[in-house]
Amino acid sequence: MPTESPPPRARREAGLILVLGALTAFAPLSIDMYLPAFPALEAYFATTGGAVQATLAAFFVGLAIGQSVHGPLADRLGRRLPMVMGIAVYVAASIGAIFAPDIETLTLLRFLQALGGCAGIVIARAMVRDLFDERNSARVFSLLMLVMGVAPILAPMAGGQLLAIADWRWIFVVLALFGAGCLAAVFLMLPETLPPERRQRGGIGPILAAYGQLLRDPVFMGFSLSSGLLMAGMFAYITGSPLVFIKLYGVSPQHYGLLFGLNAFGLIAASQINVFLLKRFAGRHILGTALLANSAAALVLGVIATVGTGQLLAILVPLFLTISSLGFVTANAMAAAMSRAGARAGIASALIGVLQFSLGAVGGGLVSAFDDGTAAPMGLTIAGLSLAGACAHRLVRLGAQAS
Repeated sequence: MPTESPPPRARREAGLILVLGALTAFAPLSIDMYLPAFPALEAYFATTGGAVQATLAAFFVGLAIGQSVHGPLADRLGRRLPMVMGIAVYVAASIGAIFAPDIETLTLLRFLQALGGCAGIVIARAMVRDLFDERNSARVFSLLMLVMGVAPILAPMAGGQLLAIADWRWIFVVLALFGAGCLAAVFLMLPETLPPERRQRGGIGPILAAYGQLLRDPVFMGFSLSSGLLMAGMFAYITGSPLVFIKLYGVSPQHYGLLFGLNAFGLIAASQINVFLLKRFAGRHILGTALLANSAAALVLGVIATVGTGQLLAILVPLFLTISSLGFVTANAMAAAMSRAGARAGIASALIGVLQFSLGAVGGGLVSAFDDGTAAPMGLTIAGLSLAGACAHRLVRLGAQAS
């Protein structure tokens, strides 16, 4: 009886990217789907807008702490086992959130949800580094943004539609089911990409030493910080936009999802244009140009948000350009930073994630702390983080000159 021929390489790669994309979508799906529920949560728990926003900040903190744990575990134990354990924690926390009796409990469960779910994010990046070189990694990261970019488009719309027919708890029902589906996909479709002979040995000392080496590498830190600071600006947008659009401009939760999806579409389109540009230009050159464009758009956004024209469109245009330009920044910066990792792909991925979501928590926290009922805290925070990211990129040049 003849044996079945293996699937073509392109088909295997497409399936792998699809699963990795779903795993990296834990954060955007878990964050974006419940954004339209912010006013509903505020009313249900009889609390303040700041307390509801704190549930998002707790999620960012969980993502930062969790990645610092999952990355070293993935370098030592392989990729699959830490991923399975993390997703199981995510599913359990999502179920717990359904029955949260108060805003404090929901905040804790959101922290635990992030602590587990970030395993998929950090280990997926490490698996890309296991399998691809820098140029192909940039291509794959761009494709992952296409897959995971569906989440920011569909999640707020789905959350808004759920709120039209049910209460906020159903959002966490859907998230629990998503986590269970990802767990099944890991078991059925995802191979182990780190063989035993390539795994790290030793205790906490080598792990701390690897972190120290990367932190002292100006090229790695330049790429990581430039991307992380701009992503923190997006988290400031995620934190501030529900109350700015829904409460300040009177946008309905359903229409908010459409606006959020529009910005996500721009991000996806840019990431796919990046795939085409990588055939002609080095990813590092594309990154430098994109950082300048992002800074220009963010500065305009900051000025308009501060002046307060009262016109929603005046905010939407520079915001769209700012968010879309991240499609050129994230994949190229990630690939360049991970190319410095060598055998420390898990730890490098974890450090990138820790920086990204720690800065994200700062960005979201600034918007919450200075909330004054206007768009200014969101716009100024995004502008400041964008300029900081452009400045951080200079570390790459300084590191290259020193080497």
